[in-house]
Parts: sequence; structure tokens; C-alpha cells
Amino acid sequence: MNRIYPDRPLIGVGAVIIRDGKILLERRGNDPGKGKWSIPGGLVELGESVEQTVIREVREETGLEVEKPEHIDVVGNVVLDDAGKIKYHFVIIDYLVKLRGGVLKVGSDALDLKWVSLKDVEILDLTKTFRAFFERNREKLAT
Repeated sequence: MNRIYPDRPLIGVGAVIIRDGKILLERRGNDPGKGKWSIPGGLVELGESVEQTVIREVREETGLEVEKPEHIDVVGNVVLDDAGKIKYHFVIIDYLVKLRGGVLKVGSDALDLKWVSLKDVEILDLTKTFRAFFERNREKLAT
């Protein structure tokens, strides 16, 4: 499956994990958005449900165990190259998940992980898709 210059949109998930008024953010290690902050997530594997994907991706990228994925939003991300060709095309299904346990550790796809107060999220260098998601869902996440 080609992430770059794909022949169809790729389906991914994002995990919103909130603890004590803070959200877990991941500094991306890969393009698109390399070096920017977003939520943990990744691509759905063949035969896997999106709920299974979000639980697996959180474990792989953060070392944390989560449960009870609750759908929040869907985000599209299309990135064109300088010639106008589609370089990336992702459809990302975002879920709020409940933290069950585990030990926080940075996985191979991330440069860093940190808990950020919901009031401080927007001062970070966020991916454009996470910034749009956060602006749309800020009130929902604060409850």
C-alpha cells in the first residue's frame, strides 16, 4: 500500500485520550506533518475493524492500553505536490478512547509524546487536520 502518491484514499484512525483535563499529543515522525503535533493514530489493516485499529495503534505508538472507542469526527487530508498531483490522501476516523493502563513510551512512528492542557493545545505547532478537528470539537472534548 503506497502512502505517497496512492491510487485511492487510505483509511486511518486517530485516538483522543484525555486524562485530568489534558490530551495526549504525538509529535509526528513521518510526513505528512512530520515534526508537528497531532493525536496518535495510524492506518487500518486488512480485516481489522476501525475500533481494533485505534486500540492497536495507541498501544504501538504510546505503550498505553485503551478501550471503548467512541466515534467523534471524520477528517479528510489531501496533499498535492508542486505539480498538482495527489501526494497524500487520507480519510481519518477520530475516536475518543478511555485510558485503561500501560506505561507511556514513544513508539517508532513518533518523535515525542506529551500530555497537554486542553487550553494550551492551540499554541503548539499542530498538523492542519488536527487543528481543524480541535477547533470543531473543543467543547465536546472539555466535557
